[in-house]
Amino acid sequence: MRYRDTTEKLGALRGQIAQLREEMRKTQNTIEPEPVENYTFATPDGPVRLADLFRGKDTLFVIHNMGASCRYCTLWADGFNGILSHLENRAAFVISSPDAPERQQKFKDSRGWNFRMVSHQGSNFAADMGYKNERGFQPGVSVFKKQNGKVVRVSDQGLGPYDDFCAVWHFFDMIPGGAGDWSPQYKY
Repeated sequence: MRYRDTTEKLGALRGQIAQLREEMRKTQNTIEPEPVENYTFATPDGPVRLADLFRGKDTLFVIHNMGASCRYCTLWADGFNGILSHLENRAAFVISSPDAPERQQKFKDSRGWNFRMVSHQGSNFAADMGYKNERGFQPGVSVFKKQNGKVVRVSDQGLGPYDDFCAVWHFFDMIPGGAGDWSPQYKY
């Protein structure tokens, strides 16, 4: 197909995606919030409760990260670090993983990450939120709000290759052959 014809077709498809996103936003606005427990997490500074992670904001993003052993979760976290100030302008942001706080801090420092991290090690948080199953921990994001003095979950989505939360896949889509057999590494 000619270059111009292909770009026109791709433009039309991107328009359809934009329409679907608008439908998704409208649907998201109709959600009935899900009450959740005020979980306790471990940090290098001691235990902290879910409600305390909001730090004065009314909305909180919690990234369900599988920990330092996952190259894919590291790829996503590298990207979140780059947009952190933009996210924190609207909501609090924290990454939760099963790694102990000391391991989290060491890995965080090695990557130059600026976001807060908490450990859900020894709690039911990941399982209760749907991000731990018989295969182990799974990556995702949950959005929480404070409502009438309680914490509620208003949204969540799993993370994985080609999702909307990691730009690298969308750049690779523009290369003939896409991502192919590429996978993220800790260092290149």
